[in-house]
Amino acid sequence: MMAACPACVAAPAAVELAQMANAVQLSVPSVRCAACISTIESHLSQVKGVVSARVNLTQKRVQIITDHPVSQMVDALGHIGYEAFPLASRALVNDVDPEGRDLLMRLGVAGFAMMNVMLLSVAVWSGASGATRDLFHLVSAAIALPVVLYSAQPFFRNALSALKVGRLNMDVPISLAIILAGGMSLFESLMGGEHAYFDAALSLTFFLLIGRYLEHSTRSAAHSAAKELAALEAHTAERQTETGSEIVPIDALKVGDIVLVASGMRVPTDGQLITQHGITDRSLLTGESEPVPHVASDQIHAGEVNLAGPVEVRVSAVGQDTRLHQIARLVETAENARNRYTSLADRAAQIYAPAVHLLAIITFAGWFLWTQDVRHALNIAIAVLIITCPCALGLAVPAVSTAAIARLYRMGFLVKSGTALERLSEVKTIVLDKTGTLTKPDFSFDLSAFHAEELGIAKALAQSSAHPLSQALNTYLSDQAPAKLTDIIEVSGCGVSGHLNQMEVALGKAEWLSPEQSGLILKIGEEVHALPFQEALRSGVPEMIRRLQAEAFDLEILSGDNAAKTSALARSLGLRRFRSEVSPEKKNARITELSAQSQYPCMIGDGLNDTIALANAHASIAPGEALDAARNAADVIVISDEMEKIPQVFAISRMAVALSRQNFGIAIAYNAVAIPIAVLGYATPLAAALAMSLSSVTVLLNAARVGYGK
Repeated sequence: MMAACPACVAAPAAVELAQMANAVQLSVPSVRCAACISTIESHLSQVKGVVSARVNLTQKRVQIITDHPVSQMVDALGHIGYEAFPLASRALVNDVDPEGRDLLMRLGVAGFAMMNVMLLSVAVWSGASGATRDLFHLVSAAIALPVVLYSAQPFFRNALSALKVGRLNMDVPISLAIILAGGMSLFESLMGGEHAYFDAALSLTFFLLIGRYLEHSTRSAAHSAAKELAALEAHTAERQTETGSEIVPIDALKVGDIVLVASGMRVPTDGQLITQHGITDRSLLTGESEPVPHVASDQIHAGEVNLAGPVEVRVSAVGQDTRLHQIARLVETAENARNRYTSLADRAAQIYAPAVHLLAIITFAGWFLWTQDVRHALNIAIAVLIITCPCALGLAVPAVSTAAIARLYRMGFLVKSGTALERLSEVKTIVLDKTGTLTKPDFSFDLSAFHAEELGIAKALAQSSAHPLSQALNTYLSDQAPAKLTDIIEVSGCGVSGHLNQMEVALGKAEWLSPEQSGLILKIGEEVHALPFQEALRSGVPEMIRRLQAEAFDLEILSGDNAAKTSALARSLGLRRFRSEVSPEKKNARITELSAQSQYPCMIGDGLNDTIALANAHASIAPGEALDAARNAADVIVISDEMEKIPQVFAISRMAVALSRQNFGIAIAYNAVAIPIAVLGYATPLAAALAMSLSSVTVLLNAARVGYGK
């Protein structure tokens, strides 16, 4: 056979690496369904220079292989109505799950070996004796011992880590039972003993690996929100020099440098505005629903989006000193603090593990003093360890969590944290963000008092402006024919003007057109008309609020938006507690205050300004359209956009915790019956293995109850 050419073998990998070097990663929060995937991939594939485009619906990302700059790909998606944010590929978490694959492999090996050893054990239990029995025991040893050494390694490693620091965890009695069962079984087989524990050792390993894999599966969706914030940051900047401009990495910038930020691009670093006027969208940073106008010397921050023409910014902070990095550090601190939450299983282990060891030691000592037979005393002590091995306890929480998480997923909720259900069940106060959470990034208008000619003028002016409010008005008037205007000019930070024949018309903010009024103004000649508008409520929000109030939760709104909008929304929803113009740090401070009052707050938010609070809250929920960093800081993601179902998340969480406690009760009842039998020396290896398996199956069946329902 001819050997393959090394260059041919390496070629595909080289092509793949070359493509990945040109990969553009974009976060597209509004991707929701298969139709979105088809639309985006079809549109991008028609763009000249795009090699491929793939949408990841779960992560709401698009990966594009192209030589075009990121800004061009953002614009291409914007043309079909999808807002996109650049991400840095190198900063994103690797989606490969080697730990899950490893656990699944060990579980499969243990299950296969267990079935084979049990088949051999049937012959022994059926009456095989003498050389036949010894042969079956030795064959069982040849199968079981290598498998136990391989499959039980997760327990051995965790137990060793605990013992090194002088503490006990649930894996210590597990490891001791498995090792002693295997070792004593081998000794009995070589000495011609009647009983061996190989099947019990494998059963313990198999059932406990089920619990460990179920526990891992509830955590597998979790990512670091702090890393997602780093991915959101711009990673290059256009620095102005004496000879022109140059594209440089962010870490090459110094305080005092001047950078040019193109229209529609994210501000790469903190700094002062040099250009006379500018408009940025800082909703991701502060939650303000409307763009913010700026004048020269105003401070702007990394992460804001430039909505006006190109602007120049003098760098005032770089690297770890930017506001975006400060938020990322706070998020990381909050995540680490929440990870210290002690789960039900961990609290049980703190009591159960030392109790099992003490019982086994007392049993061994008692039987040795009674019989003076070390072998017999050790066999009974091992039987105690096996029959009390915490299989049921190991399955109690993971089995319920997995069933509950599966049910919530069918309802349209993705649970990402292993302890989320326990924390959600304890919540007393629910803190709500406004913009993007209770409201959509849309506006509704009351134009019933306007006639067709006026609406045509408004349409023509709105479609000529890049301002989000103008774009919302343009969409709202999609069926209206625009008037034929001339001399259309957009005045940065104010609005847009033009002429209808010889008459001047304008659309813009009240401060520009009619200072005595407020809001959005349409001016036609000397006539001034206010255009009433309000943010559109997200579907299902009123029903969600009503149900949460009926369940006696305390509700309050924390918004970065102004007082007028926040209070109007709170009144419309029947909420008395609200705070406006709240910074990310102040949101986090309020969450900390509620936690100190034992209110166990749950934060529901979607933006960068909510990320610290989401990570610091006792539990947290984010809409599916939320920013990547917010979704990854949250415990639960609403992937179905059915906000009215959120109260069921809390109800199912409480049910899951109740069933987990029932499972602990089952395990305790089992031990209350089994332990005396084992301590008195009546537990044979068969009885120990069957009793342990029966308790595990009972716990699994009880856990399945939480999965019933839609």
